[in-house]
Amino acid sequence: MTSTFPNISISTERLVLRPFDEDDVPALAEMMNDEQVIAWTTVPHPYTEAHAHEWITRSAPDERTGGRGIVLAVTEFLTQRLVGTVHLKNTDRRIRSSEIAYVIAPWARGEGYASESVLAIAEWLFHDQKFERLELRTAAGNTASQQVAQRIGCISEGVLRNAWIARARTGNGYWTEVRTDVILWSLLPEDLAGVGEQQAAHDGFTSYPDWN
Repeated sequence: MTSTFPNISISTERLVLRPFDEDDVPALAEMMNDEQVIAWTTVPHPYTEAHAHEWITRSAPDERTGGRGIVLAVTEFLTQRLVGTVHLKNTDRRIRSSEIAYVIAPWARGEGYASESVLAIAEWLFHDQKFERLELRTAAGNTASQQVAQRIGCISEGVLRNAWIARARTGNGYWTEVRTDVILWSLLPEDLAGVGEQQAAHDGFTSYPDWN
């Protein structure tokens, strides 16, 4: 097994998962400034186009070349508009396991894009790369992301207590950090049997990736 993932694109009925390019900077910055993304991820706030440019040109490519994972932009097939991103991270090639995180833009939620993109990369990871396990971690209060995990066939393995720091609005409108439990989910190749790409109409917005 090679030490890095190939530089690939994955197509589904409605989506294309591809490497980011610099033209994606404005759309990525806009997406990462959404309040739900701020609440459940570690993205800087405010998230500037400079942050997006650094992620696209340095951090995301380093994930692949460093053997840690792969970052893909999720775009609509017909419009080529950026609808989100998926990120394989914390990859362990010895045990053939990786963790997935994702973000869906606020305007694209409710279309099933999170389920479709996660299933697409899971199928590629299991069938093409011969991996045996995919993990997903969701904050205890992130019910939309938990629904995505259930929809794609993930199995809940338990709760990691006080394992994450989320952000919440205070009464005066400022953001504050709050500790939260994390639900650990897993997906194995056999879990994909009978799970289609098109799922229920309402989709979640984000897992809780360590975006920098």
